[in-house]
Amino acid sequence: MRPDHVSGNMTAPDLWLIGAGPMARAYAAVLDDLEVGYMVVGRGDRSAAAFTSATGRAVRVGGVESALCEVGPPSLAIVAVSVDQLSDTAGALLDTGVSRVLLEKPGGLGSVELTRIRERAGSAEVSIAYNRRHYASTGEARRLIARDGGVTSFAFELTEWPNAMEPVQVAPVVRRRWFLAQTSHVVDLAFHLGGRPVDWSCHSSGALEWHAGAARFSGSGLTDSGATFGYHGDWEAPGRWSVEILTRSHRYVFRPLEELRVGALGTDEQAVVELDDRLDRSFKPGVYCETRAFLDGGDPLSCSLDEQIENMAVYEKMAGY
Repeated sequence: MRPDHVSGNMTAPDLWLIGAGPMARAYAAVLDDLEVGYMVVGRGDRSAAAFTSATGRAVRVGGVESALCEVGPPSLAIVAVSVDQLSDTAGALLDTGVSRVLLEKPGGLGSVELTRIRERAGSAEVSIAYNRRHYASTGEARRLIARDGGVTSFAFELTEWPNAMEPVQVAPVVRRRWFLAQTSHVVDLAFHLGGRPVDWSCHSSGALEWHAGAARFSGSGLTDSGATFGYHGDWEAPGRWSVEILTRSHRYVFRPLEELRVGALGTDEQAVVELDDRLDRSFKPGVYCETRAFLDGGDPLSCSLDEQIENMAVYEKMAGY
């Protein structure tokens, strides 16, 4: 499964995987399959032991600052630490001259943190890892949308399952910014396909004990591609993430996001679109293609740091932060 165009001669100092949690394990599975050399850098012994047990890979503990001092900076880094540690970790790498960084979404807990990363990045390339851009379903949708002549309108639902995430070990500061930390996934996908919002309004109301900002969200507007859009989410009611994209001849439905259904003009029936999603089924969906594209460089689907700074202002407005 290893593609010929990915270099396999990177040594441990050339590529670092920062983090030892579940997301880091997903990246490790891909890197191992690509036969790329890398060094894993973690903080504590407990997470390192769990990582090694799951992957067979040793972890250098003590944190990224210690590793940078003792080993020197790598050329490339994939940062998959907890959300509240993303900006500090990225900053430490950039300060020492790392040239390219794949930073897990959302990159930071707000516009201020992202702007600080930009100030420290200099000429370095920082990409924000929104893996759903690399889903097989998303790729096929892009092809079909282009064939149809583009998006005319779209809608998306951003309902979360608070009863499912509350027991998870998530830092309180991350819970308070959950729209950025998690919900931005589906928002990024919708605007990636339908265009950036340029004329729009939004509303939010309610509150949850762990998310005081709001519990219900809605809005609508126009994108830079001329498409109209609307969205809704109620974190106190049943629901799930979904995206519906309309062209002049078809309706494309992501529900769940890993799958794609299509309905034609003149009928209310929807058919499942056949996908070549072997990589999405063998690895965490989207991560294989995203990682491979990062290693190759020049990923046209990546969310750049500058793009994410613009997007973050949209997310903060939608969330009522």
